[in-house]
Amino acid sequence: MAIRDRFSKKLTCPQCGNSGFAEASEIDDARRKTPDFKVDQLPRGFFVQRPSVHQETFMLKCECGRKFPFRSLAEAAAGRD
Repeated sequence: MAIRDRFSKKLTCPQCGNSGFAEASEIDDARRKTPDFKVDQLPRGFFVQRPSVHQETFMLKCECGRKFPFRSLAEAAAGRD
């Protein structure tokens, strides 16, 4: 069984400025076809619009209505390992 790589990312909505930290995980095994990306916890005001096994296509929605892919607005959370 592969080990899940867990990490935190800071999300910031470009429309309203809502921000917070998301907890996510994916399988750390380059031999797998997909990383099995999952968002384990979202900050208040963010919701899953369309789940996906890839960060690039996992879509979020802010409470203001703005939709965006997880990876496009996520930045590494310094000191939150």
